[in-house]
Amino acid sequence: MGYASSRVFDDAWDLIDIYNGPDIFLCTFASVDRDAGLLYAAHFAQSEICNGGFAQFFSNSTGVLCPEAVSGLSAIGMPGTSALVQEVALLLFGEPYPRARKEREEKLGNIERKILDALDSRFFVLVESEGGGFEAASNAFVLSR
Repeated sequence: MGYASSRVFDDAWDLIDIYNGPDIFLCTFASVDRDAGLLYAAHFAQSEICNGGFAQFFSNSTGVLCPEAVSGLSAIGMPGTSALVQEVALLLFGEPYPRARKEREEKLGNIERKILDALDSRFFVLVESEGGGFEAASNAFVLSR
């Protein structure tokens, strides 16, 4: 992964379950150290978005953790990136945020690709520059704990 490591943060990767629906996710997320959970959420959001854009993030199981990713990005010192993810979620889905994957997929089907491409481009610039980039911000966050 390339990030600084500690036992508290490593445990979150083993305990949080994003694959078995919103209730299981929320329960397992609540069972780990808050900072570890926030870093986990921020990591998976940026990883999915960098790999396949917002469409991939929201259509995959990882989309369940969007609200926590927004908080996580802010916590690690990337408030602009956090605000963009929140803005995109609100634009695409409104409130309340749909944690159910099927609901997100249905709404995504109505979004023009060019809109998503523009949002992806904004994200890529921010995630590489804000706070020294995601890896640097994540490492600083872990090392400060």
